[in-house]
Amino acid sequence: MRSEEPDRHDRHEDDVRPELREGEDTPPWFRLKAVGVHLYTASGVVLAMLILAAAFQGQVETALWLMLATLVIDSTDGLLARRFRVSEALPFFDGAMLDNIVDYVTYVFAPVALLWSGGFFPAGNLGLVVAAVPLLASSYQFCRVDAKTDDHFFLGFPSYFNVLAFYAIVFEMNPGALAALVIGCSLFVFVPIRYIYPTRTVAFRKLSLLLSALWLVAYAIILLQLPDPHPLILGFSIAYLFYYFGLSLFLHGKMVLDERRMEEGEALD
Repeated sequence: MRSEEPDRHDRHEDDVRPELREGEDTPPWFRLKAVGVHLYTASGVVLAMLILAAAFQGQVETALWLMLATLVIDSTDGLLARRFRVSEALPFFDGAMLDNIVDYVTYVFAPVALLWSGGFFPAGNLGLVVAAVPLLASSYQFCRVDAKTDDHFFLGFPSYFNVLAFYAIVFEMNPGALAALVIGCSLFVFVPIRYIYPTRTVAFRKLSLLLSALWLVAYAIILLQLPDPHPLILGFSIAYLFYYFGLSLFLHGKMVLDERRMEEGEALD
């Protein structure tokens, strides 16, 4: 679900449009489309502000709907960025940095603030400490240059605290259990396990895209049906999580084994 600007190694000279060849000016319309894509990405921070406003006004369901909107934006802005070649149209603008800023406030800061302000964490100073843990852990992750690998995986738990917040609210989790889960996920930020990048990981990409889209639909249906969502919709929603983390662990394990076999083969040579 997390997206990003196209990496430099994804672009080739043969792919550069004739009007963008060296020595020629970039057409204004080409830049305008790139600006539009960046504004689309940046709109996530406005939604994050609205999530915070809803959270502190006690409008939890409104905050969850806004979180869904940020997920939709984040799931599509990378595709638009690659389609309209924004890094070629606006080479002076760091779209990847913009994406990281938006992701941090929508995936981490706003959801954690929602859980803390809504009393979903333990009461008092303990709740504040629990809230601080994912904020600090994700600050570290979003500044790592290898947080997104060259073969399009996330390295370490990809800070899906917005997803965690959604299920914590839907299932009305016990504050102690939620605190343990939040801290556990924060610790896994530092464990170098590869997690799939649904829109870009090559393996099972079409299936991952389809299931991710259906998960977003299930998210919306669950919100519409609160406080008693249909068990089948909930079941599919949870099954998607098993698919995501199960496939991530499978592919990570396969890559680790392949790397070991390669090292053993080189040692024998």
